[in-house]
Amino acid sequence: MIDKKLLRAELKHRRAEHVAAIPAGQRALLFRRPPAPLVELIPDGAVISVYHEMPGEVPATNYARWFFEAGHRIAIPWFADRAASMDFREWTNPFVEDLLVPDPFKARQPADDAPALIPDVVFCPLLGFTGNGGRIGYGAGHYDRWLTARPPRLAIGLAWDCQFEEDLPIEPHDAPLDLIVTPTRLYGPF
Repeated sequence: MIDKKLLRAELKHRRAEHVAAIPAGQRALLFRRPPAPLVELIPDGAVISVYHEMPGEVPATNYARWFFEAGHRIAIPWFADRAASMDFREWTNPFVEDLLVPDPFKARQPADDAPALIPDVVFCPLLGFTGNGGRIGYGAGHYDRWLTARPPRLAIGLAWDCQFEEDLPIEPHDAPLDLIVTPTRLYGPF
């Protein structure tokens, strides 16, 4: 059996090295807008959730801005505290970072008084993914629980190509993704 803690550490290290090797100017051009085949799957008016990226993660906030300009409401994860379940609150203008406050995990989230939303499309961070929609995250299970309890129209992973794995130790509680977007490929729909 693969030790998931060791695997996560290896995947984080590989991702950090990969991202550090991309010249800053080139990195700024990646993930500026979602690929057209993905956009075609998203209905008008859908509530789109992204995550506020932490170092090394795919810059999901670029997608937030793109979808916001296309007329969608944007939601990002919100936590009352580290032990709380994940909810989503509205980021009323993803061009204004000052609308966000620190979350319990060193990322950013909407303020407590931001409207609660239930997303139709959920963009998920990840550490590793398989070619058939398998995903390994950070180990807290926030996204797995959310996706299982409230299956969205689409659950989409955002990843660097180096995060691809032929096989991952997927368990029954691990929620699969419908699509995965990398800088060079769109995997799915599955």
